[in-house]
Amino acid sequence: MELYLPEANSLKEKRQIVKSIIGKVENKYNVSISEVDHHDLWQRVTIGIAHVSETGEQTKKVLDHIDRFVESLDKAVVSERALSIFAPEN
Repeated sequence: MELYLPEANSLKEKRQIVKSIIGKVENKYNVSISEVDHHDLWQRVTIGIAHVSETGEQTKKVLDHIDRFVESLDKAVVSERALSIFAPEN
C-alpha cells in the first residue's frame, strides 16, 4: 500500500505519522505491517501488510477495511494498492 502524507514536512514528522498508522492498524486488525519503501521521502511511504486467513476473500475484505481505516485517520491518502495472495497447492 502506498500512502501520500500531505502533512509531513520532514522525515521526523513522517516517522511519527507512519508509526502512529502502523500501531493503530496492528492493534485493530491483528496484521503484520511495516514500512518497506520510500524511506527517505517526506510525504510518500510504502507499507507492506501480511494477513493470514482460510480464504483469499477474507484477506481481501480485511485489506479493504484497512484501506478505509487508514484514510479515516486523516493523516494519509491511499495512492496505490497492490494485492498478492499466496495459497498452498493441493
